[in-house]
Amino acid sequence: MSIEIKAPTFPESVADGTVATWHKQPGEAVSRDELIVDIETDKVVLEVVAPADGSIAEILKGEGSTVLSDEVIALFVAGAVAESTAAPVAAVAASAEGDAAAVAGPAARKLMDENNLDASQVTGTGKGGGITKEDVVNYLKNKPAAAVAKASAAAPVIEAVAAGARVEKRVPMTRLRSTIAKRLVEAQQTAAMLTTYNEVNMKPIMDLRKQYKDLFEKTHNGTRLGFMSFFVKAATEALKRFPAVNASIDGNDMVYHGYQDIGVAVSTDRGLMVPVLRDTDALSLAGVEAAIADFGARGRDGKLGINDMQGGTFTITNGGVFGSLMSTPILNPPQTAILGMHKIQERPMAVNGQVVILPMMYLAVSYDHRMIDGKEAVQFLVTIKELLEDPTRMLLDV
Repeated sequence: MSIEIKAPTFPESVADGTVATWHKQPGEAVSRDELIVDIETDKVVLEVVAPADGSIAEILKGEGSTVLSDEVIALFVAGAVAESTAAPVAAVAASAEGDAAAVAGPAARKLMDENNLDASQVTGTGKGGGITKEDVVNYLKNKPAAAVAKASAAAPVIEAVAAGARVEKRVPMTRLRSTIAKRLVEAQQTAAMLTTYNEVNMKPIMDLRKQYKDLFEKTHNGTRLGFMSFFVKAATEALKRFPAVNASIDGNDMVYHGYQDIGVAVSTDRGLMVPVLRDTDALSLAGVEAAIADFGARGRDGKLGINDMQGGTFTITNGGVFGSLMSTPILNPPQTAILGMHKIQERPMAVNGQVVILPMMYLAVSYDHRMIDGKEAVQFLVTIKELLEDPTRMLLDV
Protein backbone atom coordinates (compact mmCIF):
# COMPACT_ATOMS: atom_id res chain seq x y z
CA MET A 1 0.00 0.00 0.00
CA SER A 2 1.41 3.39 -0.98
CA ILE A 3 1.78 6.35 1.36
CA GLU A 4 1.12 9.89 0.15
CA ILE A 5 4.02 12.30 0.51
CA LYS A 6 2.60 15.78 0.98
CA ALA A 7 4.02 19.28 0.86
CA PRO A 8 4.42 20.91 4.31
CA THR A 9 1.59 22.89 5.85
CA PHE A 10 2.32 26.48 4.90
CA PRO A 11 1.36 29.36 7.23
CA GLU A 12 -1.27 31.85 6.10
CA SER A 13 1.39 34.28 4.86
CA VAL A 14 2.71 31.70 2.36
CA ALA A 15 0.39 30.91 -0.55
CA ASP A 16 2.39 28.16 -2.24
CA GLY A 17 5.85 26.71 -2.76
CA THR A 18 8.10 25.38 -5.48
CA VAL A 19 9.69 21.94 -5.66
CA ALA A 20 13.39 22.81 -5.56
CA THR A 21 15.33 19.52 -5.49
CA TRP A 22 14.41 15.85 -5.33
CA HIS A 23 17.21 14.20 -3.35
CA LYS A 24 15.82 10.71 -3.95
CA GLN A 25 14.50 9.14 -7.15
CA PRO A 26 11.83 6.46 -7.66
CA GLY A 27 13.08 3.01 -6.70
CA GLU A 28 15.98 4.32 -4.62
CA ALA A 29 16.16 3.00 -1.06
CA VAL A 30 15.31 5.58 1.61
CA SER A 31 15.66 5.43 5.39
CA ARG A 32 13.10 6.82 7.80
CA ASP A 33 13.48 10.61 8.35
CA GLU A 34 15.98 10.86 5.46
CA LEU A 35 15.66 14.01 3.34
CA ILE A 36 13.87 13.34 0.07
CA VAL A 37 12.85 16.74 -1.31
CA ASP A 38 13.27 20.48 -0.71
CA ILE A 39 10.26 22.80 -1.06
CA GLU A 40 11.19 26.45 -1.59
CA THR A 41 8.79 29.19 -0.47
CA ASP A 42 9.01 32.96 -0.58
CA LYS A 43 10.64 32.96 2.84
CA VAL A 44 12.51 29.72 3.44
CA VAL A 45 13.39 26.30 2.06
CA LEU A 46 11.41 23.53 3.77
CA GLU A 47 12.58 19.92 3.93
CA VAL A 48 10.36 16.88 3.49
CA VAL A 49 11.65 13.61 4.95
CA ALA A 50 10.72 9.98 4.42
CA PRO A 51 7.88 8.71 6.67
CA ALA A 52 9.45 5.23 6.94
CA ASP A 53 12.07 2.92 5.47
CA GLY A 54 11.21 2.19 1.86
CA SER A 55 11.34 4.00 -1.45
CA ILE A 56 9.52 6.50 -3.63
CA ALA A 57 7.09 4.76 -5.97
CA GLU A 58 6.21 7.77 -8.11
CA ILE A 59 6.99 11.48 -8.21
CA LEU A 60 3.86 13.51 -8.94
CA LYS A 61 5.41 16.99 -8.80
CA GLY A 62 8.75 17.41 -10.55
CA GLU A 63 11.42 20.02 -9.83
CA GLY A 64 10.13 23.51 -10.62
CA SER A 65 6.48 22.58 -10.04
CA THR A 66 4.32 24.85 -7.89
CA VAL A 67 2.65 23.11 -4.95
CA LEU A 68 0.02 24.16 -2.45
CA SER A 69 -0.06 23.52 1.28
CA ASP A 70 -0.48 19.79 2.04
CA GLU A 71 -0.67 18.90 -1.67
CA VAL A 72 0.37 15.34 -2.58
CA ILE A 73 3.75 15.46 -4.35
CA ALA A 74 4.76 11.79 -4.45
CA LEU A 75 3.75 8.23 -3.59
CA PHE A 76 5.87 6.23 -1.16
CA VAL A 77 6.07 2.52 -0.42
CA ALA A 78 7.26 1.38 3.00
CA GLY A 79 9.37 -1.73 3.38
CA ALA A 80 10.97 -3.26 0.29
CA VAL A 81 12.29 -0.98 -2.42
CA ALA A 82 9.41 -0.03 -4.71
CA GLU A 83 9.55 -0.51 -8.42
CA SER A 84 9.34 2.89 -10.06
CA THR A 85 6.39 3.54 -12.35
CA ALA A 86 8.21 6.48 -13.86
CA ALA A 87 11.49 4.68 -14.52
CA PRO A 88 11.11 0.88 -14.58
CA VAL A 89 14.05 -1.18 -13.39
CA ALA A 90 16.06 -2.33 -16.41
CA ALA A 91 17.97 -5.54 -16.89
CA VAL A 92 21.67 -5.09 -17.51
CA ALA A 93 23.67 -7.69 -19.47
CA ALA A 94 25.87 -9.59 -17.06
CA SER A 95 28.99 -10.70 -18.93
CA ALA A 96 30.31 -12.01 -22.24
CA GLU A 97 30.32 -15.54 -20.82
CA GLY A 98 26.52 -15.52 -20.93
CA ASP A 99 25.78 -15.19 -17.22
CA ALA A 100 22.23 -14.25 -16.24
CA ALA A 101 21.39 -10.54 -16.49
CA ALA A 102 21.83 -8.55 -13.25
CA VAL A 103 19.02 -6.22 -12.24
CA ALA A 104 20.09 -2.78 -10.98
CA GLY A 105 17.96 0.02 -9.56
CA PRO A 106 18.13 3.58 -10.92
CA ALA A 107 20.49 4.81 -8.18
CA ALA A 108 22.82 1.84 -8.67
CA ARG A 109 22.84 2.28 -12.46
CA LYS A 110 23.60 5.96 -12.12
CA LEU A 111 26.51 5.30 -9.74
CA MET A 112 27.88 2.58 -12.04
CA ASP A 113 27.68 4.91 -15.06
CA GLU A 114 29.51 7.65 -13.17
CA ASN A 115 32.34 5.23 -12.32
CA ASN A 116 32.39 3.42 -15.70
CA LEU A 117 31.42 0.08 -14.16
CA ASP A 118 29.74 -2.89 -15.80
CA ALA A 119 27.01 -4.80 -13.96
CA SER A 120 29.07 -7.97 -14.29
CA GLN A 121 31.71 -6.47 -11.99
CA VAL A 122 29.34 -5.95 -9.07
CA THR A 123 27.81 -8.73 -6.98
CA GLY A 124 24.14 -8.03 -6.26
CA THR A 125 22.71 -8.70 -2.82
CA GLY A 126 19.22 -7.41 -3.50
CA LYS A 127 16.05 -9.34 -4.19
CA GLY A 128 16.62 -11.90 -6.96
CA GLY A 129 20.30 -10.96 -7.14
CA GLY A 130 19.54 -7.33 -7.96
CA ILE A 131 22.27 -4.73 -7.60
CA THR A 132 21.62 -2.01 -5.02
CA LYS A 133 23.34 1.31 -4.53
CA GLU A 134 25.04 -0.11 -1.43
CA ASP A 135 26.49 -2.97 -3.52
CA VAL A 136 28.11 -0.45 -5.87
CA VAL A 137 29.41 1.67 -2.98
CA ASN A 138 30.94 -1.41 -1.34
CA TYR A 139 32.54 -2.48 -4.62
CA LEU A 140 34.07 0.97 -5.12
CA LYS A 141 35.50 0.87 -1.59
CA ASN A 142 37.10 -2.54 -2.09
CA LYS A 143 37.88 -2.72 -5.80
CA PRO A 144 41.52 -3.45 -6.78
CA ALA A 145 43.97 -0.78 -7.85
CA ALA A 146 43.84 -1.99 -11.45
CA ALA A 147 40.13 -1.25 -11.59
CA VAL A 148 40.77 2.20 -10.14
CA ALA A 149 43.34 2.91 -12.83
CA LYS A 150 40.99 1.65 -15.54
CA ALA A 151 38.15 3.85 -14.30
CA SER A 152 40.48 6.83 -14.11
CA ALA A 153 41.70 6.27 -17.64
CA ALA A 154 38.16 6.05 -18.93
CA ALA A 155 37.02 9.16 -17.10
CA PRO A 156 35.71 11.89 -19.40
CA VAL A 157 38.14 14.71 -20.14
CA ILE A 158 36.89 18.19 -19.28
CA GLU A 159 37.40 20.52 -22.19
CA ALA A 160 39.51 23.54 -21.42
CA VAL A 161 37.97 26.91 -22.19
CA ALA A 162 39.74 28.54 -25.08
CA ALA A 163 41.70 31.67 -24.28
CA GLY A 164 39.63 34.77 -24.86
CA ALA A 165 36.35 32.82 -24.97
CA ARG A 166 33.33 34.81 -23.77
CA VAL A 167 31.59 32.19 -21.66
CA GLU A 168 28.09 32.76 -20.31
CA LYS A 169 25.96 30.70 -17.96
CA ARG A 170 22.23 31.21 -17.52
CA VAL A 171 20.48 29.82 -14.43
CA PRO A 172 16.95 30.54 -13.20
CA MET A 173 16.63 32.80 -10.17
CA THR A 174 15.50 30.88 -7.10
CA ARG A 175 12.11 31.67 -5.68
CA LEU A 176 13.66 32.91 -2.44
CA ARG A 177 16.08 35.28 -4.19
CA SER A 178 13.30 36.50 -6.49
CA THR A 179 11.13 37.32 -3.49
CA ILE A 180 14.00 39.13 -1.76
CA ALA A 181 14.53 41.23 -4.89
CA LYS A 182 10.82 42.13 -5.13
CA ARG A 183 10.63 43.11 -1.47
CA LEU A 184 13.73 45.31 -1.66
CA VAL A 185 12.46 47.09 -4.77
CA GLU A 186 9.02 47.48 -3.19
CA ALA A 187 10.57 48.99 -0.05
CA GLN A 188 12.33 51.66 -2.09
CA GLN A 189 9.27 52.43 -4.19
CA THR A 190 6.66 52.64 -1.43
CA ALA A 191 8.57 54.09 1.53
CA ALA A 192 9.93 57.61 1.94
CA MET A 193 13.30 56.14 2.87
CA LEU A 194 16.09 58.28 4.28
CA THR A 195 19.37 57.29 5.95
CA THR A 196 21.25 58.98 8.76
CA TYR A 197 24.86 58.15 9.67
CA ASN A 198 27.07 58.34 12.72
CA GLU A 199 30.21 56.67 14.02
CA VAL A 200 30.93 54.85 17.25
CA ASN A 201 34.15 54.31 19.17
CA MET A 202 34.31 50.54 19.65
CA LYS A 203 37.24 50.61 22.11
CA PRO A 204 35.10 50.37 25.29
CA ILE A 205 33.22 47.34 23.94
CA MET A 206 36.43 45.74 22.67
CA ASP A 207 38.18 46.26 26.03
CA LEU A 208 35.20 44.84 27.92
CA ARG A 209 35.04 41.85 25.58
CA LYS A 210 38.78 41.23 25.87
CA GLN A 211 38.60 41.34 29.66
CA TYR A 212 35.67 38.98 30.12
CA LYS A 213 35.39 36.81 26.97
CA ASP A 214 37.10 33.76 28.52
CA LEU A 215 35.09 33.97 31.75
CA PHE A 216 31.92 34.63 29.75
CA GLU A 217 32.46 31.53 27.58
CA LYS A 218 33.24 29.37 30.60
CA THR A 219 30.24 30.65 32.57
CA HIS A 220 27.76 30.26 29.72
CA ASN A 221 28.68 26.77 28.53
CA GLY A 222 30.80 27.70 25.53
CA THR A 223 28.74 30.66 24.30
CA ARG A 224 31.14 33.23 22.89
CA LEU A 225 30.85 36.95 23.57
CA GLY A 226 30.61 38.82 20.28
CA PHE A 227 29.74 42.35 19.25
CA MET A 228 26.22 41.67 18.00
CA SER A 229 24.77 41.12 21.47
CA PHE A 230 25.86 44.62 22.52
CA PHE A 231 24.21 46.11 19.44
CA VAL A 232 21.01 44.15 20.02
CA LYS A 233 20.80 45.30 23.65
CA ALA A 234 21.66 48.90 22.74
CA ALA A 235 19.06 48.89 19.95
CA THR A 236 16.48 47.41 22.32
CA GLU A 237 17.01 50.21 24.83
CA ALA A 238 16.88 52.84 22.08
CA LEU A 239 13.65 51.33 20.67
CA LYS A 240 12.04 51.63 24.10
CA ARG A 241 12.93 55.32 24.18
CA PHE A 242 11.75 55.99 20.61
CA PRO A 243 8.59 53.90 20.02
CA ALA A 244 8.08 55.22 16.48
CA VAL A 245 11.25 53.47 15.34
CA ASN A 246 9.83 50.21 16.69
CA ALA A 247 6.50 50.70 14.89
CA SER A 248 5.20 49.51 11.53
CA ILE A 249 2.82 50.82 8.90
CA ASP A 250 -0.31 48.85 7.99
CA GLY A 251 -2.18 50.65 5.23
CA ASN A 252 -3.15 54.01 6.72
CA ASP A 253 -2.57 52.80 10.27
CA MET A 254 0.57 53.16 12.37
CA VAL A 255 1.06 50.13 14.62
CA TYR A 256 3.09 50.71 17.79
CA HIS A 257 4.55 47.54 19.29
CA GLY A 258 4.93 47.16 23.05
CA TYR A 259 7.73 44.62 22.62
CA GLN A 260 11.05 44.43 20.78
CA ASP A 261 11.50 41.61 18.25
CA ILE A 262 14.76 42.25 16.41
CA GLY A 263 15.60 40.52 13.15
CA VAL A 264 19.26 39.73 12.48
CA ALA A 265 20.19 39.46 8.81
CA VAL A 266 22.03 36.20 8.02
CA SER A 267 23.73 35.54 4.68
CA THR A 268 23.30 31.94 3.46
CA ASP A 269 24.01 30.05 0.25
CA ARG A 270 20.31 30.29 -0.54
CA GLY A 271 20.11 34.04 -0.04
CA LEU A 272 19.57 36.62 2.68
CA MET A 273 17.46 35.47 5.62
CA VAL A 274 16.33 37.47 8.64
CA PRO A 275 15.54 35.27 11.65
CA VAL A 276 13.96 37.13 14.55
CA LEU A 277 15.08 37.37 18.18
CA ARG A 278 11.89 37.51 20.25
CA ASP A 279 11.46 39.80 23.28
CA THR A 280 15.05 41.02 23.28
CA ASP A 281 14.38 43.17 26.34
CA ALA A 282 14.13 39.95 28.37
CA LEU A 283 17.24 38.35 26.86
CA SER A 284 20.68 38.53 28.45
CA LEU A 285 23.85 39.05 26.41
CA ALA A 286 24.45 35.31 26.62
CA GLY A 287 20.89 34.60 25.47
CA VAL A 288 21.32 36.86 22.46
CA GLU A 289 24.68 35.32 21.51
CA ALA A 290 23.37 31.76 21.86
CA ALA A 291 20.33 32.52 19.70
CA ILE A 292 22.41 34.21 17.00
CA ALA A 293 24.87 31.31 16.92
CA ASP A 294 21.95 28.92 16.53
CA PHE A 295 20.49 31.01 13.69
CA GLY A 296 23.84 31.05 11.92
CA ALA A 297 24.32 27.28 12.18
CA ARG A 298 20.78 26.47 11.05
CA GLY A 299 21.01 29.03 8.26
CA ARG A 300 24.13 27.35 6.86
CA ASP A 301 22.44 23.95 7.08
CA GLY A 302 19.18 25.17 5.57
CA LYS A 303 17.29 24.41 8.80
CA LEU A 304 15.71 27.81 9.45
CA GLY A 305 11.92 27.58 9.52
CA ILE A 306 9.23 30.03 8.50
CA ASN A 307 8.35 30.69 12.14
CA ASP A 308 11.94 31.80 12.77
CA MET A 309 11.54 34.64 10.28
CA GLN A 310 7.98 35.80 10.79
CA GLY A 311 7.30 39.09 12.49
CA GLY A 312 10.03 41.39 13.73
CA THR A 313 9.73 45.06 14.68
CA PHE A 314 13.28 46.15 13.79
CA THR A 315 16.26 44.74 11.87
CA ILE A 316 20.04 44.81 12.26
CA THR A 317 22.31 43.97 9.33
CA ASN A 318 26.09 43.65 9.57
CA GLY A 319 27.95 44.28 6.31
CA GLY A 320 31.13 44.70 8.30
CA VAL A 321 31.73 40.95 8.42
CA PHE A 322 32.33 41.13 4.66
CA GLY A 323 34.51 44.25 4.87
CA SER A 324 31.94 46.96 4.11
CA LEU A 325 33.08 50.33 5.46
CA MET A 326 29.78 52.12 4.84
CA SER A 327 26.46 51.29 3.18
CA THR A 328 22.82 52.30 3.01
CA PRO A 329 20.64 49.47 4.36
CA ILE A 330 17.21 48.97 2.77
CA LEU A 331 14.08 48.71 4.91
CA ASN A 332 12.50 45.35 5.68
CA PRO A 333 8.75 46.07 5.25
CA PRO A 334 6.49 46.59 7.12
CA GLN A 335 9.18 47.70 9.58
CA THR A 336 10.01 51.40 9.55
CA ALA A 337 13.74 51.30 10.36
CA ILE A 338 16.88 49.20 10.01
CA LEU A 339 20.34 49.55 11.58
CA GLY A 340 23.45 48.88 9.51
CA MET A 341 26.72 47.88 11.19
CA HIS A 342 30.03 48.10 9.34
CA LYS A 343 33.71 47.27 9.49
CA ILE A 344 35.72 48.29 12.56
CA GLN A 345 38.68 50.32 11.32
CA GLU A 346 41.34 52.23 13.19
CA ARG A 347 41.29 55.96 12.42
CA PRO A 348 42.92 59.07 13.89
CA MET A 349 40.39 60.86 16.10
CA ALA A 350 40.59 64.11 18.08
CA VAL A 351 40.19 63.38 21.81
CA ASN A 352 40.58 66.28 24.25
CA GLY A 353 42.71 68.17 21.76
CA GLN A 354 44.94 65.16 21.08
CA VAL A 355 45.08 62.89 18.05
CA VAL A 356 44.35 59.31 19.14
CA ILE A 357 44.08 56.17 17.02
CA LEU A 358 40.76 54.51 17.83
CA PRO A 359 38.81 51.53 16.43
CA MET A 360 35.82 53.23 14.82
CA MET A 361 32.69 51.89 13.15
CA TYR A 362 30.26 53.75 10.91
CA LEU A 363 26.60 53.20 11.78
CA ALA A 364 23.65 53.82 9.47
CA VAL A 365 19.93 53.92 10.21
CA SER A 366 17.56 53.89 7.26
CA TYR A 367 14.02 54.90 8.19
CA ASP A 368 10.60 55.56 6.69
CA HIS A 369 9.99 59.29 6.86
CA ARG A 370 6.23 58.69 6.70
CA MET A 371 6.46 57.28 10.21
CA ILE A 372 9.65 58.69 11.70
CA ASP A 373 10.81 62.29 11.73
CA GLY A 374 14.45 63.11 11.14
CA LYS A 375 14.86 64.31 14.72
CA GLU A 376 13.73 60.94 16.13
CA ALA A 377 15.93 58.98 13.75
CA VAL A 378 19.04 61.00 14.61
CA GLN A 379 18.37 60.85 18.35
CA PHE A 380 17.75 57.11 18.10
CA LEU A 381 21.13 56.56 16.42
CA VAL A 382 22.91 58.88 18.88
CA THR A 383 21.39 56.88 21.75
CA ILE A 384 22.83 53.65 20.33
CA LYS A 385 26.21 55.36 19.92
CA GLU A 386 26.21 56.60 23.53
CA LEU A 387 25.18 53.22 24.94
CA LEU A 388 27.92 51.42 23.02
CA GLU A 389 30.61 53.91 23.96
CA ASP A 390 29.67 53.58 27.64
CA PRO A 391 28.21 50.06 28.12
CA THR A 392 27.55 50.62 31.83
CA ARG A 393 24.70 52.94 30.80
CA MET A 394 22.78 49.87 29.58
CA LEU A 395 23.08 48.34 33.05
CA LEU A 396 22.13 51.56 34.84
CA ASP A 397 19.34 52.42 32.33
CA VAL A 398 20.62 56.00 31.94
